[in-house]
Amino acid sequence: MQGELSAEVLNSKDSVAKGIAVTPEASSHLSELMTNDGKAGYGLKVGVKGGGCSGLQYELTFEKEPKNDEKIFESNGLRIFVDLKSYLYLRGLSLDFSGGLNGKGFVFSNPNAVKTCGCGTSFAA
Repeated sequence: MQGELSAEVLNSKDSVAKGIAVTPEASSHLSELMTNDGKAGYGLKVGVKGGGCSGLQYELTFEKEPKNDEKIFESNGLRIFVDLKSYLYLRGLSLDFSGGLNGKGFVFSNPNAVKTCGCGTSFAA
């Protein structure tokens, strides 16, 4: 059954409700970062690890291909990989990028988070 999950690719419309969505601004910024790092065409691995002031931390890395046990999503031209354990905490996540006066950075909107820290990079579920 894990093979079936890893082969599942959801489009942008489905990603918001069932998985991970990336705004056009975030997708553009991530594509630029990938190009600058020599990783053009890679996907975005989104995960969760223990840590931060709220208990769980978001983790973003660039990966060439998904692992067998990862769910695959597509949003605004970006492939997104999520391991099954992290998916439990990230389902419905929206990733944005803000470059306004209050600073630059990625903004996580996670419907599963019951508490977040002030910096927005850690949460409790």
